[in-house]
Amino acid sequence: MNNHEIDYKIYGDDIQYVEIELDPDETVVSEAGSMMMVHPNIELATIFGDGSSQGGFMDKLFSAGKRTLTGESLFMTTFTNRGHQKEHVYLAAPYPGKIIPLDLSRLNGEFICQKDAFLASAKGVAVDIAFQKKIGVGFFGGEGFIMQRLTGDGMAFIHAGGAIIERHLQPGEVLQVDTGCLVGMTSSVHYDIERIPGIKTKLFGGEGLWFARLEGPGTVYIQSLPFSRLASRVFAAAPGGANSGRGEGSALGGLFDMLGGE
Repeated sequence: MNNHEIDYKIYGDDIQYVEIELDPDETVVSEAGSMMMVHPNIELATIFGDGSSQGGFMDKLFSAGKRTLTGESLFMTTFTNRGHQKEHVYLAAPYPGKIIPLDLSRLNGEFICQKDAFLASAKGVAVDIAFQKKIGVGFFGGEGFIMQRLTGDGMAFIHAGGAIIERHLQPGEVLQVDTGCLVGMTSSVHYDIERIPGIKTKLFGGEGLWFARLEGPGTVYIQSLPFSRLASRVFAAAPGGANSGRGEGSALGGLFDMLGGE
């Protein structure tokens, strides 16, 4: 393997954390701020990008700069075992949901995921950006033009909200998904969007105007509670929120607001 080979266990139900076991001199790379605890022989370091670049400073800076296009920090954190026996690193999920382990060596070395899904990976896994080539997918696909591309032959960990569905699509099999509920997919899956039919459904259904259309072959992961949906519900229910004290809805709710209904 080109990437470090790490062992792991995932604990918890709705609020999870992952325990990563490192042999001497093995390293795991994580998003800044995800550490829960570490053993004393673990050395922490802050790096530009994902640590996979072997170039000079400018190459590393360019790699880190691309991450800002996905809304992530310029920096990531590495955890290296400097001891002489196995040690452990504990990384926590950022909000309620599930941690999904991905063995990239079994996924043809590549996985595409939403831009804020990455949690951690073995050193050597490249965390890059993936541009959506179709302008329609970029504008209406829920994740915009830019998603994250994970490449390598090691373990990576992503996180998503609520319950997770893993679907293995056969060649030609199509799945229609709410654009915000798509977590990620193997690179063999064809990703496109299509309009939701029916004027009434578009205006009053509360499901938006577009489906994500996923066509196999390949594996896709779907989340039941996107963070954006969770955040909007919390904001709406908070004192002084836009919909505080009012029932839920879509266009009808907005019309109610405009009319000043109580």
